[in-house]
This record gives sequence, structure tokens and C-alpha cells, in this order.
Amino acid sequence: MRIMLVTDAWEPQVNGVVRTMKRVSAECEALGHEWDIVSPNDGFRTMPLPTYPEIKLAFGARKQIEERFLDFEPDAVHIATEGPLGWAARGICLKHKMPFTSSYHTRFPEYVNARLPIPLWAGYKYVRQFHRYSGRVMVATVSMMEELTARGFNNIAAWSRGVDTDLFHPDKRQEDRGPYKDLEGPIFLNVGRVAVEKNIEAFLELDLPGTKVVVGDGPAREELMKKYPDAVFPGSKFGDELGSYFANADVFCFPSLTDTFGLVILEAMAAGTPVAGFNVPGPKDLIPGTNAGAINDDLAKACIECLDLDRDVAHKHAQAFSWKACAEQFIDNLEPLPVPERKRFWKRFKSLRRRKKVPESS
Repeated sequence: MRIMLVTDAWEPQVNGVVRTMKRVSAECEALGHEWDIVSPNDGFRTMPLPTYPEIKLAFGARKQIEERFLDFEPDAVHIATEGPLGWAARGICLKHKMPFTSSYHTRFPEYVNARLPIPLWAGYKYVRQFHRYSGRVMVATVSMMEELTARGFNNIAAWSRGVDTDLFHPDKRQEDRGPYKDLEGPIFLNVGRVAVEKNIEAFLELDLPGTKVVVGDGPAREELMKKYPDAVFPGSKFGDELGSYFANADVFCFPSLTDTFGLVILEAMAAGTPVAGFNVPGPKDLIPGTNAGAINDDLAKACIECLDLDRDVAHKHAQAFSWKACAEQFIDNLEPLPVPERKRFWKRFKSLRRRKKVPESS
């Protein structure tokens, strides 16, 4: 199939949406599918997101997206985010009666509420309207599917995630503890965007032995470094170096209340590091009953419990999640036009464009 992906989140952003869609698109290409990816990097007029300037919002893009839609003639359209590009693509699909799917990567109302004085009910009204006409709303966990269904969402479909078990592997654990060799143990690690909605301060406030390490960058990093001088903030890490940070930690602490899954949970487990989290979507879907981590409303207790867990069990649990299976599930969830209808659909638009004397792409 030819798949058009529209996303407000793309490189150079480093977050779960970008990493998921990059890996899924690569896996789908290996299966023979073709992509046209619309992102803020495509020359649109952008402005920084208030309170988070690293994220660029693209406005006035509808005409260009529509031209690309008509030129690419996608078999399926997927809208990954509820931002300006997502709304533009949604409008184009509704205008041309093109089916589309969408995904719910972040607990958007909670995310916004953590940054701005916007009540949750207003946030949920916004996202319900956005996803209202989506053929399928892809959601990562059972608990999020139940939560969204209870909030009036329709057409919810399961779409799990994967993990690179070569990059994140126990073999990267070193006798001298690698990046932590000069730090007092045990090492409690957090990896991700250093921003208020990630609730990292809840982790840094915990009364724990050893050292807390926060890997990543973001708008809250400088403030947290000043407020918590005993914690270590090495910045963003990638590739094998990131794998070493995961594997050499003793416990991975996931304090977020706004994620729908948490890719870093699987990455930590794949590296053999047990994960501690709150009893919220993501941790409560991936951890209970696995002996690969612990959840508790008292996050410090969960962290201490993880110190006694078997690292091999955590690694084996993560091996059940593959990116290929994630990509295949994504393809199964798409809502392409049936082949006969698809041919008539694009034939009609080609005829319309010729009448309007709009040149087709070569």
C-alpha cells in the first residue's frame, strides 16, 4: 500500500511518537509498503509551542497537504497527532470522503493540563472531536482502551509497541558499571524528555539510597539540575551509549502519569533493568505479574522492591515485543479503500484535476 502519515511530531524531536513511527515506517517499508510522511520539517510556516520551544507547530499547511494527498494518491491515511497538521489532514480526508485512522500516543488532556490552566474536561472534548470520524483509533494498552471507551471514544483498536533487543541488552552491563563507575550505587535511572508532564520531579523527590540519574534533555532540565544538585543529568544519549546507561542501572524509575505506553519501560527491561512505576496506564499494563518490575502508588517502595528482582526475568519479558509485530498490527488496523473503489476514487480526482487544468505530478 501507499500510506500517507501526517504527524506534528518528527525529528529532531526525541519522543515516543517519533521513535514509534520511525521504526514502524521502516518495518513497513521492509514489508513492501510505501510512505509519504508529512511533518513540520516540510517547509511549512512554524511557531514554537508555548512552554516548549523545541516543538514546532506548523500552520497554514492545508493547501500543501491537499496537493500532496492528490499527487501521492495514498491507499490509506494515518494521522498520528492532534496538532495543527493533524487537524488539516483530518479536514482534507473528510472533504474528499477518504477513510483515515488515527492514534492516541499521549494522554493529551493530562499533558496540556500539566502545562496550562485548561481543565481535563475541555481537553477530552477536544480529543474526542478530533478522533470522532477516525475509522480506528489505535491505542497501545488495554487500560487506555478501557479509559477512552469510558470517556466516549469509539472505534478503539489495539496497537502495541516493540523494542530493539539488540540495542538494549544485558550484555552491555559492565563490571565497572560503565557510565556509573564513579557514582554511589544503587543507580536509579530515568530516561526521556525532561519536561513537566513527565513528572520527573516526583522521582527526584524520592528518598532512595545511591544515586538518581536523569538521561535526556528538555525545557525542565536546567531548573531541575539547580533544584536537585545530588542527581546526575548527563544529557541526551543515543545508540550503544544509551544502551549502556540502561543496562548498567539497577532500577529504572518511570514516574510519568501522562504516557499511554512508555517505550522506555520495554527498553529498560530488554537491558535487564527492572522498572518501577505508578499504578497508571503503561506501567500497570506492562509490569504486574511479570516479576520484571513493580508498581505502587508509593513509588519509592516500588523502586526498592525492584532491587531484589531477577534481571534475566526482565530481559526475557521484553523479548516478547517485536517491532515487526507492531508494524503488522499497524497495517492490519489501517482502513484503506477497497481496491475497486480505490480505482474509481482516484480516477474521479484525476478527471477533476484535468478539468481544472491542474498539472499532475510526473
